Amino acid sequence: MTVHFKQVTIVGVGLIGGSLGMILKRDGLADHVVGVGRTIENLELAIKLGAIDRYEQDPERAMPGTDLVILATPVESYASHLKKWGGLLAEGTIVSDVGSVKGPLVEQSESLLPAGVHFVGAHPIAGKETSGVGVACLDLYQNALCLLTPTTNTNPEALYKIQQIWEAVGSTVRSIDPFLHDWVLGAVSHLPHVAAFSLMNALSDLQEQTKGDTNLLDFSGGGLRDTTRIAASSPEMWRDIFLWNRDNLIPMIEAFEQHLGRMKTYIKEHDGSGIEHEIAKARDARQRLK
Repeated sequence: MTVHFKQVTIVGVGLIGGSLGMILKRDGLADHVVGVGRTIENLELAIKLGAIDRYEQDPERAMPGTDLVILATPVESYASHLKKWGGLLAEGTIVSDVGSVKGPLVEQSESLLPAGVHFVGAHPIAGKETSGVGVACLDLYQNALCLLTPTTNTNPEALYKIQQIWEAVGSTVRSIDPFLHDWVLGAVSHLPHVAAFSLMNALSDLQEQTKGDTNLLDFSGGGLRDTTRIAASSPEMWRDIFLWNRDNLIPMIEAFEQHLGRMKTYIKEHDGSGIEHEIAKARDARQRLK
């Protein structure tokens, strides 16, 4: 039997939380979906789009009757949220999230919840370059990978219910150690975002050096769009991800700098064979990407 909740409260009704709410309502996985957010306009849009049934700006008013809470806010806000309303949750309630950082964040979240309330870390690897409930959709999680990050403290029944929820919305679910998660995602997600943000900022600097009224971006093709698509992501969300995963991300940035420096040296020294070797190595690695 598919898992079912009486009331799901989604804290942060944007692309991720809004899409989840849409599917929960469409498929009858919850009797009632409550949205919590800061702006009335966004929450009213969420109701109009069918992502939630009602909303509250004060999360404490949303918690009575809730048996599943989804944290879909920037990860830095988790602690303040859990301290404010964690004690209001009934025994047996599950709190989960959709954050891109786990490790110490999971440990912190577990420690802030009262006994009998269960935290299960989750990270659906799905999204768009744009954010907000206005771009939420029913197929966002179809065939996406969702990583669960249980610890020795994770309640097995709660873990199974969260697994069922993500499978029900179309995701393939895998479990991974929360600290290993941060290393892996630091490499394949966080570092590419650093590169994309930095590349766009470099182009902005070059634009200032360009003479006349020429706009560099008017001459760009698919290569630049593909390479920098993720540079349109939320500054608030990625600020928190970078800071929470900095211990992994700093050495990864340094590795990237080494390869960038190597390419710079080969170009500067007119070393064609070195350039070709670097490109061939990158092409072979890219061809292994699913």
